[in-house]
Amino acid sequence: MARSEDPRATYKCNSKVRTGGRSGERPRVPRFLTIDDIAQSLDVSTRTVRRLIKSGALVAHRIGGVVRVAEADFLTFLAIRRDC
Repeated sequence: MARSEDPRATYKCNSKVRTGGRSGERPRVPRFLTIDDIAQSLDVSTRTVRRLIKSGALVAHRIGGVVRVAEADFLTFLAIRRDC
């Protein structure tokens, strides 16, 4: 079974960082929130926030041994649970 193209070529990454704007702009760095920040925003305990993270309802990242939630993920969490 000879193929005309290398199957590994499909998996090659583009080495350029996409900025989403004009050339020469720095890539946007997402803002991260602490568990305390989220607990205060929602007026719940930090334990409740940790439960949301553990259940997978709220996406979190472990950075340098601490848990952080991207602001965009937090806003998505809120939008999904909006009661209209």
